[in-house]
Amino acid sequence: MKKSLIIVCLGLLFFSCSDDGTENTPVPTNNEIEDLLIETIAEEDIPGMIAAIIDDSGVRTIEAAGIRKVGSSDSLTVNDLIHLGSCTKAMTSTLLATLVAEGLITWETTLVEVFPELQDSIHEDFHDINLHQLVTHRAGVPANAKDWWLFQDLEIKERRVAMIKDNLTEASQIASGEYHYSNLGYMIAGSMAEKVTNTSWEELMQERLFDQLGMSTAGFGIPGTIGVIDQPWGHARNNGNWNAYQADNSEALGPAGTVHSTFSDWAKFISLQLPASEPAILNRDRLDYLIDPVGQYASGWGVVQRSWAKGTALNHSGSNTIWFVIVWVAPELNRAFMVGTNSYDENTFSVSDRIIGELIAFDQSRD
Repeated sequence: MKKSLIIVCLGLLFFSCSDDGTENTPVPTNNEIEDLLIETIAEEDIPGMIAAIIDDSGVRTIEAAGIRKVGSSDSLTVNDLIHLGSCTKAMTSTLLATLVAEGLITWETTLVEVFPELQDSIHEDFHDINLHQLVTHRAGVPANAKDWWLFQDLEIKERRVAMIKDNLTEASQIASGEYHYSNLGYMIAGSMAEKVTNTSWEELMQERLFDQLGMSTAGFGIPGTIGVIDQPWGHARNNGNWNAYQADNSEALGPAGTVHSTFSDWAKFISLQLPASEPAILNRDRLDYLIDPVGQYASGWGVVQRSWAKGTALNHSGSNTIWFVIVWVAPELNRAFMVGTNSYDENTFSVSDRIIGELIAFDQSRD
């Protein structure tokens, strides 16, 4: 299981402390949403779910239901850590924007400008791909590395450079400028950030995002302690039954999707995209640049028009095949809607999407 996980992103174009030390969430809960989650878990046979509505001031309401691990009686709570999968990509883009703001790199900076030593090792098709093309999935790089688990003996920054060299030796199979969703592209962007700062992506994320936004529960990889049910476990179906796992994708893939946090801390990041909020980390112009799409994808966000959102809506989903999250942001409404589950199968997206719709309807009924 450990070596077969691949981060996926689905549906972009439908487009005080607790006992385990995590931060409690002092926000009102709502029985109607809790009842919805309980009913959905029972009907769809899902281990656990969490849902939240946020605005520029933070979490308006949040509920959780179900269990942390099949076969246990430990309840999934609103303060539990949730694996965010590809929703990490918007965080990586925001991190990169802080480096751009400081003049350490530009959105037009090319791969070989940062790594001139790779010029003779990678195909010329990739010499001039730039940072913005990478985060908007228009750099023409493969969707994933041939093997994310190679080079385990190398330090993480060196490992990612080795991944670039190993996967960009052949001509691109994607037309120049064509949208092609790529986890490898985000790893490359993260590696460029590492090179210009001589600091790992993980350290940069901690210092420039998590610490600055007060995301004290944010981290990387598997939530919780191995072998212990102190946090939720991920689940996948096998012969119709849920099996619990503590596994994640390779560390090398990090910039594309290995962050975990509580929903309340994730909300602190999501609220950056709500214009009613006071800009944090970056000014509003730089934040707006991150949601300016090329086609229907911006820097870590799907961007579509929705009548319920009164205009532009941002969305993304993420999964490492045993967790799933989805978020929709409506800037004109000063709202975001978030759903997560500690499981994934062929029905997870549609079930979670339905919950998003219920959250939107619930919120609008209260206006």
